[in-house]
Amino acid sequence: MDPVRNPYSPGAGRKPSALVGRNDVIDAWSVSLQRAERGKTDQPIILYGLRGVGKTVLLSRLRRDAETRDWITVQLEAGSGRALREMVGEGLYGPLSDLARPSAGKRLLRALKTALSFKASYDTTGTWNFGVDLSGATGGAADSGFLLTDLGKLVRDVSLAASEDGVSLALLIDEAQDLSSEEIQTLAAVMQSAATDDLPVLFALAGLPSLPQTLAEAKSYSERFRYSVIKKLDSDGAREAILKPARKEGVDWSADALDYVVTTSGRYPYFIQQFGQETWNAATGAAIEFEDARMGVAVGQGQLDNGFFRARWDRTTAAEKQYLRAMCPEGDDGVGSGEVANRLKRKGRSLGPTRANLISKGLIYAPDHGVVAFTVPGMAGFISRQHD
Repeated sequence: MDPVRNPYSPGAGRKPSALVGRNDVIDAWSVSLQRAERGKTDQPIILYGLRGVGKTVLLSRLRRDAETRDWITVQLEAGSGRALREMVGEGLYGPLSDLARPSAGKRLLRALKTALSFKASYDTTGTWNFGVDLSGATGGAADSGFLLTDLGKLVRDVSLAASEDGVSLALLIDEAQDLSSEEIQTLAAVMQSAATDDLPVLFALAGLPSLPQTLAEAKSYSERFRYSVIKKLDSDGAREAILKPARKEGVDWSADALDYVVTTSGRYPYFIQQFGQETWNAATGAAIEFEDARMGVAVGQGQLDNGFFRARWDRTTAAEKQYLRAMCPEGDDGVGSGEVANRLKRKGRSLGPTRANLISKGLIYAPDHGVVAFTVPGMAGFISRQHD
């Protein structure tokens, strides 16, 4: 098949040709957008699940839906080496600059002045200039140095400024489990306060399966947020994700080729895109046949091994690799941490730091007390193919 017309798009957060199986979250967000515009704010949406299930893709779809309604939107990725304070401040600069105008109302002028003070809280040499006279505007004072005070004031003033134009503010954070403890606690408090005060702002967070527990431990009222576990696609959804993009290009799949990719991908959206792309490139006929799929999956698996899996494996120490190997007999299912210790002939307590480091690196999580599991589907199979 012509690689230029290839409709499959593997990659972190890349928009697929067909986003399927996520209508419940998309529809709920749409309702929240419309409610916020009517002055009724909903609780934050928390998306969590394994890697490769499409959380980032879904979060980006929520952002685009808000942008379509002319909302002020900021999408951030935690764990990038920057503090939450800086990421929010820099993320808001562009949208606020677009809104700044000499005829701005009091609320917008106030928000601009508050944003300038928030910038000063992490960058005293900053040279932001919105191009409007703010000398007579109220606002500011978002540079106290206390994140809860400063972020809360920024969110309040910016969201109320957005309401002048009949829209709202949307703040979306990916990889939220990588925020610091202080940032998680502050964010939870700001989100709860915004909902309590019916501020015109919506929050959406995405992260690993540990995210709900992290939020609950930060603030008990976080349990009342709206949680959506993002899982692999069901069989019909996986088939649609494969067939729909190809049929848009006038290409069909044979039944056995389709079944093969559905099965070998485990119905994980990322793997579907990877195997779909390589299968398309391997095909030479008018339709995609089983041998094309078999070759495409083999090439796609090599791509995953050299990138998706290898990048994570190479970040681990020798001791961490041993721990991960000891988890492998159960595959992607969880295993008791005590059993891991038995296999390594070690005391469970002595492996605590290794386990903690692997959780911190986002390679494993604790789905239950005394149980550990991989955050990356297929990781056990990859490790079994490694001989170092």
